[in-house]
Amino acid sequence: MDKKVTSIGGQALMEGVMMRGPTSMAMAVRNKDGFIEVDSVRLKPIRWYNKVPVLRGVVSFVESLYNGVNTITKSAQVVGDEDEKINNGGMIFAVCAGVLLAIGLFMLVPELIASLIDGLIGHSVLLKSLIAGALRMIIFVAYLLIVSRMKDIRRTFMYHGAEHRTINCYESGMELTVENVQKCSTRHNRCGTTFLFIVMVVSILLFAIVNWILDLLIGDMLSGFVKKLVYFGIKLVILPFTAGISYEILKGIAKLPDNIFAKILRAPGLALQGLTTKIPDDDMAEVAIKSFLTVLKMEENSAEPTRAFGNLELPDVRKYIIKRIGKEEVEADWILCDTLKCKRGDLPLIKYVSLADFGKIKSICDRRVSGEPLDYILGKSYFYGLEIKVNDSVLIPRMETELLVSEAISAISDRYSSCVVLDLCTGSGCIAKALAVNTSATVVASDISDDALKVADENLEGTSVTLIKSDLFDAFNPNSFDVIVSNPPYIRSDDINSLSAEVKHEPRIALDGGESGLDFYKRIVCSAPIYLKKGGCLLLEIGYDQAEPITRLMETFGFSGVKTLKDYDGNDRIVIGKV
Repeated sequence: MDKKVTSIGGQALMEGVMMRGPTSMAMAVRNKDGFIEVDSVRLKPIRWYNKVPVLRGVVSFVESLYNGVNTITKSAQVVGDEDEKINNGGMIFAVCAGVLLAIGLFMLVPELIASLIDGLIGHSVLLKSLIAGALRMIIFVAYLLIVSRMKDIRRTFMYHGAEHRTINCYESGMELTVENVQKCSTRHNRCGTTFLFIVMVVSILLFAIVNWILDLLIGDMLSGFVKKLVYFGIKLVILPFTAGISYEILKGIAKLPDNIFAKILRAPGLALQGLTTKIPDDDMAEVAIKSFLTVLKMEENSAEPTRAFGNLELPDVRKYIIKRIGKEEVEADWILCDTLKCKRGDLPLIKYVSLADFGKIKSICDRRVSGEPLDYILGKSYFYGLEIKVNDSVLIPRMETELLVSEAISAISDRYSSCVVLDLCTGSGCIAKALAVNTSATVVASDISDDALKVADENLEGTSVTLIKSDLFDAFNPNSFDVIVSNPPYIRSDDINSLSAEVKHEPRIALDGGESGLDFYKRIVCSAPIYLKKGGCLLLEIGYDQAEPITRLMETFGFSGVKTLKDYDGNDRIVIGKV
């Protein structure tokens, strides 16, 4: 397996990882809903000072401070779902506050302690510098031990481990999968923890030299407190220089071949990484991989577009929907299409879903999980190639009912003269609309429910259908229709409570067919011959076990040529007869 070399490095964030290459940077953060959000940017071209040894280390140190606070703040906003943006003034304040805290804890405190024991060690500049350096190291290690016990910091250290494992996996030549990443080490030669250790070692030597030179130049010219203040100020001034030298040392050590000498030099820094890196879980590894691959693509392709937090990858959202609602994949596509206002065939062309749209999707999923039919949630259904508006006042159109429409269209086409059709119990008006659109017949639709008629009126707008409120045939004259079609309520009253949660959301008035489920059929069949013209046709949708009693009923009331048709599942579904 061929090993690879990369200059991509990273940093752990709040629930995420930042990766940075020579020309690009990306942050991947897992938000509160479990999605990985990505933010990527193109970096400014490398300037001359980024190529000058030591100076480039100083610049990198300052940039790391600023970018570190910036990226952590951004990741916290993603995790906390905060909309507030940190302005430049606030960012500068945060950086300055962090620097002052670090100076006080890791420089001022060790110097003060060393000064307090000055009388015990005499005036040895080297010894005093070594003691201050040792104290600085002890405080640093103690600090890491303390913060690593905090839950949030420990998780950040786990992401730090994920960052290292991902880079190690890539450099080892393995494919970047969660499984492969989890096989790799959580420690890396270019880690910032190693850099801090080198800074401390270099500072011991530099500060000792500075103290020695200052003692030669100043001596007893200044009083004790003023002298200490001057010494401390000068050390602050050379701190960036210390970082610059440490940066070059770190780069040099990282490039050394794996021999005994290199391992000895790397050992202290790698040991400290045992405190700042923890074993990540698979989700953390996935985040680190996402961040690394984003940067890798941008480094390999200058045309690769940047991304911003607040956009989720569509395949991930689709998986979320399927997992939440536990339904067929087609439902997930319907939800996506409705939310994104696109056709299903366009979904493969859409890469991202905004957080605003995802909020709508979450709301839909919440309602869907409760058992509410998707058609009611979306406010529409599709029937016979037509979009039909629906709500909980009407029955949701079924695919089986399309068979009823097809048979009705055939019956209409058999009439050579103008044909008048009545759609009884029209509900949403889906049958009436399909007949009006696909035939030249005069269509009348009726229902007893005012709420259902409101929905039907919306659906039938733009058609020639006449909509009438009527309790079955009450509003009509005898011998008025060539064809009567109906999908009446046919569920037995005692069976209503045992229906699925989805069906229970539908109006009971559109479901309840009485004790036997045949109440409406009895009323329709006995009256239909009165309202049908001679040779007229009656078409009824029925329950899967109702063919025999309804066929017998129709024959009893004078219908001829009574036949039963089956649905797509092989169940009896349509009964047709003529007078």
